[in-house]
Amino acid sequence: MIAVPNINRLPIPPTGSIPSDMERELIIGLRLKDQKSLSRLYKLYGPALKGIIHRIVINEELTEDLLQETFVKIWTSFHQYQDAKGRLFTWMSTLARNVALDQLRRKSHINNTKNVDIGEIEIDVLKASSYNTDTIGIRGLMRMLSPLHRVVLNMVYFEGYTHTEVAEALSLPLGTVKSRIRFGLMEMKKLF
Repeated sequence: MIAVPNINRLPIPPTGSIPSDMERELIIGLRLKDQKSLSRLYKLYGPALKGIIHRIVINEELTEDLLQETFVKIWTSFHQYQDAKGRLFTWMSTLARNVALDQLRRKSHINNTKNVDIGEIEIDVLKASSYNTDTIGIRGLMRMLSPLHRVVLNMVYFEGYTHTEVAEALSLPLGTVKSRIRFGLMEMKKLF
């Protein structure tokens, strides 16, 4: 039986200055699926990997989620790490970067599938005494809105942008975006 090295006897050095003997002990422990080694790895490299992820996705909450996903991936695919090909941190940082980029691609794909020509969309208005019971074309309704409201509503409801993303894309304050959405929806309601 192979003994797992006692990596807890070594103090945690500042990130970026991990001694090679400590790294070797971590590698041995991770190959043996020692959870203490994974915990130590998280303490040693977590902040640096979080920084890599955060530079890509920018959102703090999403960064935390992707950091966890990265460590799960490190744990489950550690058998693929080959120390002859490079340092442990290099391999892990590549994994972290790929996890973050995959998230951006997923979001881009989701937004692209929501990009539909609003002229092709029609909605059925609920039958009510004060509403027209005919089917109303969205294109006709959207053309009746001011361009300020039409652009914002299109981005939020048909392209899948968040209010914050619209504000950034149009270089507008978030409050202005929310006001334009509100007033645009009020105009749509009047048209119904």
